[in-house]
Amino acid sequence: MFSTADLLKNTRLDKDFNLQEISHQLKIPLKYLQAIEEDDFASFPKEPYCSLIIKDYAQFLKLDGSEILKLFNRDYNTLKSKPEPKKRVFSFTPQSTFIFLSLLSLLVFSSYLIFEYIKFQKPPRLTVNWPDQSLSQPQLYLSGTTDPESTVRINKNLTIVDINGNFSQKIDLNPGENQITVEAESPSGKINSSQETLVYNQ
Repeated sequence: MFSTADLLKNTRLDKDFNLQEISHQLKIPLKYLQAIEEDDFASFPKEPYCSLIIKDYAQFLKLDGSEILKLFNRDYNTLKSKPEPKKRVFSFTPQSTFIFLSLLSLLVFSSYLIFEYIKFQKPPRLTVNWPDQSLSQPQLYLSGTTDPESTVRINKNLTIVDINGNFSQKIDLNPGENQITVEAESPSGKINSSQETLVYNQ
């Protein structure tokens, strides 16, 4: 079924008329003629001017203005009676839930791998409880904390690390200056160290 716009436009083209010429002869703004031919109802002029333009345009093309106006009113009323499209509301379906959970699991797993990789590449943490630099006893119990999976050496001597990352070792001091070096080595071979010079005064 042809609309008013199709009928007017096809008739104009068959008669080889130019819209600008029609606009000039009928004293009708070109934008209104274009809106009529394109069914651009939002750009139509207000009534009764719109109906007068439709009728004058139809009569200029040697069509029955009254009949064309009836067709136009039919088209216009049909358009107004069309319900607005409903906005699509997202809802969880079994399929969308499965996809969401799969993506979430992938994100969590990827984040875990990245975290573990960064942790693997970093030197282990190391905290040493250094005493005062000047000591009066020939022995020192040196303690500290590190990552539980790290290996600790104090002056190259292997030291036991418990499940919480705590370690301690008795060190015999020589009179005068004693340089103490604590090294924590991760499973990947990364090393963190701490060094102090302690003085034993007899």
